[in-house]
Amino acid sequence: MGVRGLQGFVGSTCPHICTVVNFKELAEHHRSKYPGCTPTIVVDAMCCLRYWYTPDSWICGGQWREYFSALRDFVKTFTAVGIKLIFFFDGMVEQDKRDEWVKRRLKNNREISRIFHYIKSHKEQPGRNMFFIPSGLAVFTRFALKTLGQETLCSLQEADYEVASYGLQHNCLGILGEDTDYLIYDTCPYFSISELCLESLDTIMLCREKLCESLGLCVADLPLLACLLGNDIIPEGMFESFRYKCLSSYTSVKENFDKKGNIILAVSDHISKVLHLYQGEKKLEELLPLGPNKALFYKGMASYLLPGQKSPWFFQKPKNVITLDKQVISMSSDPESRQEVPMCTDPESRQEAPMCTDPESRQEVSMCTDPESRQEVPMCTDPESRQEVPMCTGPESRQEVLMWTDSESRQEIIMYTGHESKQEVPVCTDPISKQEDSMCTHPEINQKLPIATDPEFKLICTNPEIKQEDPANMGLEIKQQVTMVSDTEILKVARAHHVQAESYLVYNIMSSGEIECSNTLEDELDQALPSQAFIYRPIRQRVYSLLLENCQDVASTCPAVKEWFVYPGNPLRHPDLVRPLQMTVPGGTPSLRILWLNQEPEIQVRRLDTLLACFNLASSREELQAVESPFQALCCLLIYLFVQVDTLCLEDLHAFIAQALCLQGKSTSQLVNLQEADSMSMTSGEDTSCPPGPGS
Repeated sequence: MGVRGLQGFVGSTCPHICTVVNFKELAEHHRSKYPGCTPTIVVDAMCCLRYWYTPDSWICGGQWREYFSALRDFVKTFTAVGIKLIFFFDGMVEQDKRDEWVKRRLKNNREISRIFHYIKSHKEQPGRNMFFIPSGLAVFTRFALKTLGQETLCSLQEADYEVASYGLQHNCLGILGEDTDYLIYDTCPYFSISELCLESLDTIMLCREKLCESLGLCVADLPLLACLLGNDIIPEGMFESFRYKCLSSYTSVKENFDKKGNIILAVSDHISKVLHLYQGEKKLEELLPLGPNKALFYKGMASYLLPGQKSPWFFQKPKNVITLDKQVISMSSDPESRQEVPMCTDPESRQEAPMCTDPESRQEVSMCTDPESRQEVPMCTDPESRQEVPMCTGPESRQEVLMWTDSESRQEIIMYTGHESKQEVPVCTDPISKQEDSMCTHPEINQKLPIATDPEFKLICTNPEIKQEDPANMGLEIKQQVTMVSDTEILKVARAHHVQAESYLVYNIMSSGEIECSNTLEDELDQALPSQAFIYRPIRQRVYSLLLENCQDVASTCPAVKEWFVYPGNPLRHPDLVRPLQMTVPGGTPSLRILWLNQEPEIQVRRLDTLLACFNLASSREELQAVESPFQALCCLLIYLFVQVDTLCLEDLHAFIAQALCLQGKSTSQLVNLQEADSMSMTSGEDTSCPPGPGS
């Protein structure tokens, strides 16, 4: 995530915002200012992969021990000066960011096509200027850092929000990354990973206070600026005409600045001289051409508010409070404005979001994110997205109906909240399937929470956990968790493993039934080698049946998992709906409670049987057990690959086995200087436990 044009603006137009600092000196100052507090840097690990992966021969992936050595040196250097590192990794893609995620994946596809064109044209790998992160590097990096004893966390929402929140809440020394959003968040200092000299521990600090001085703004104005310029929530084209209107009336256009630089200066000037003039007197939507995009705009603004923070551009205190079933709905009671702006705060994520309703535009929005289910429940109508979100509030029955509609999957969810009434809210049906389904009952009010879904994608709804929120802190908190798995204990275990970066994608499957896989180095013109998305799909399908335990009953209808996998020819307009595939395990498929929570020695045998069943290799159990333990997983993978891909030949098998057997015992320096026999024909890296390479 980042603000359009801000990185270039800072580098070319306002270089004084960037200050050379030394981490050792900063740590010493931090210790003197906060005695007994260890200086801590929050590392946005996804921004650092390019910095850590330095091998010149990158096209085939691999160089695992060389990469691990670089990570070890990185950690040691900071540890030596008494600095603690906390590493954050992306754990999911928020629905509001899906379009931007797709756009970047398609852009990456074009970059990968140019890489393969270069290889075919020049018969050599391209230079670092065309560098693309080897497949699977982020996942491998998590486990490498854990091996080095580092605290490694995986996000349950947008990673940069969690990084900024952690830095603020724990009084950290700063954030190390490469994302202009860290200039927008009102959090601890932001340092550039690309400018870091590890030997001296010098880098560049980007100062948001100096940025504000240059733009004539205050820190609280930066989220507004970011949304008007465009970010991952607000499309760049949404305010394009507004920006050019600001530019046309801006009197201080400087010829030596680039166009984007002048636009940033012009929009900032408009905020400071026009919007500030009416701040507190007029509502923001009266000052900006929001139109049908009002809901999206407020959501973009709210996404920058960290725990405990408020925005001067939102109404801050509720004038009236209505309490419904341990819920607090705070509303503006101004009859003149005909506008309601409650702030929604989740006590775990502590994120505040506005709700705005306008009878004329029929647009309502209330963004409340549950950090466990990661589901955002908006109430809005956007004529462009075709999302209909009716909301009915009755003072007599004190009931409210919230509906969220997914225009892609035709999925509709109604959540009912009532105070005294026992009335059942009508079920909303899919207009195509005409199917009705009521699956969840509130334990306290005996009220059905109906869910109408596309039959291709049924959901299982768990009971809502509703807590009291202090009206002074703004309040509507509905922890309504709609998940694919109803066992709350197992969900908590999966969530804990996810947060601690001990598993990958498992919690996303169990909670939302939706996963994604980014770009891999695959040649879209090579029809002989199938994409890894298809090669490993049968394994994923068997894993789905294991995670979604209700699918293990033959009579049950298995829900489909939404897969956003990048592969040649996939435009990513819709996810692939992939159904679980039943597997055969000796003695029956064990439950997740047995596999995860039972520590009896005999369970290890059942875990092995389940693993082999995922690869469909139950019949090869005896042969695999005869192989030394470190190579059993390799054998499973090779057998599976050669069954799935008929274009692999004996030489490919020899190459895989040679890497596993012949490179053992070689030092990192020996491996660095090792020459590939034929680097352009290799399908994986140079080391025994390397991340997969192109097409693998």
